[in-house]
Amino acid sequence: MKTLFHLDQNELPNQWYNVQADLDRPLDPPLHPGTREPMPPSDLHALFSETCIAQEISTDRTIDIPEPVLDVYRRWRPTPLQRALNLERLLETPAKIFFKYEGASPTGSHKTNTAVPQAYYSQVEGIKRLTTETGAGQWGSALAYACQTFGMDCTVFMVRISFEQKPYRKTMIRTFNGEIIPSPSDRTAAGRRFLAQDPNSPGSLGMAISEAIELAMVSENTKYSLGSLLNHVLLHQTIIGLEAQRQMELAGETPDVIVGCVGGGSNFAGIALPFYRADRLSGRKTQFVAVEPHACPTLTEGSIKYDFGDTAQTTPLLRMHSLGHDFVPPPIHAGGLRYHGMAPIVSRLVEDGIIDPIAYDQVDVFASAIQFARAQGIIPAPETAHAVHAAMEIAKDCAQTGEAKTILIGFSGHGHFDMSAYSSFLDGALRRNASP
Repeated sequence: MKTLFHLDQNELPNQWYNVQADLDRPLDPPLHPGTREPMPPSDLHALFSETCIAQEISTDRTIDIPEPVLDVYRRWRPTPLQRALNLERLLETPAKIFFKYEGASPTGSHKTNTAVPQAYYSQVEGIKRLTTETGAGQWGSALAYACQTFGMDCTVFMVRISFEQKPYRKTMIRTFNGEIIPSPSDRTAAGRRFLAQDPNSPGSLGMAISEAIELAMVSENTKYSLGSLLNHVLLHQTIIGLEAQRQMELAGETPDVIVGCVGGGSNFAGIALPFYRADRLSGRKTQFVAVEPHACPTLTEGSIKYDFGDTAQTTPLLRMHSLGHDFVPPPIHAGGLRYHGMAPIVSRLVEDGIIDPIAYDQVDVFASAIQFARAQGIIPAPETAHAVHAAMEIAKDCAQTGEAKTILIGFSGHGHFDMSAYSSFLDGALRRNASP
């Protein structure tokens, strides 16, 4: 039985899909952090490239992928779709489990899909350096790689607990000529304030964002780059779902359930949104399951409100699910899911009942990740493991009911840089985290 489904490079999508064309109503506008009034796109020019701003507000259904970006994408895309046949046998389930493997990228995760166009657009506009934040290090690695590819500098503020837990992500960022700083740091005024409040702070993505934005604002020829949350980031990630649609056709299957982990929402949106568009055209009802950690339950316990994306309250306010911009999650190993807010697009679709959110504890997640790795030979990133666990729970339910669902996992990255997390689980030292 065939278990691996590839596309030829000449089948690589040459356009991204923009879900803003198909929402039932426009997204609520961002608000200015000072006036709390709707913010015109021109106010974003100090932070982002002109092209990214244009994509942020675009309602065009498709947006062309520039040829230089496609040239870089072709180094690893299209990525494979695989059927997890051994896992199905292990679970004794009638369900069919597929996963779209984004660990094939140069930095081991889906993040490179947006890092490359963001760096390209910035380089074309004469920007010399990008600053950013990173949780577990996937985004920082991806942006360092993309900046190095287009001859730019990159400065990464890495959440301190992840900086300490994941030493080889630091090495990867440095290998791609990126500068990496643990956050909170003494490099910025915001970082010094956070350290004054708590010298032993584990940090958070909200703090790291504040530092990255501050450095961009006070530096010449420098812009800020964000790896999740914003509309243009989710747009770039739709190449995942567009490829997956063609690959599922090759497999002769249509997913009944699509599962992905959510921190800020980009990898989940990347695989889910093209299928959401297909549902609108066909009348089909795919179940979209967004999985987050108990320790940072943004969708399952957060409220929808206008909130800042960073702790220092310097970003525009977005209407989104949020646990509060000052929320500091426990130091779980899934650093990429330790974010207080959620992409407005994902929040909207949860609000409208299109996406079903669910939260799990990291101990249960790692138990499933070990089973997956032993069955399929691929070790999931701690973030990805949340999606794997949810898919396995659905497949176990199918074993009880006899329902033969087709499940598609957005497999956002491998866990080769997360062996300390796996060691902690295997040694019995991994702790459960109560929800806040």
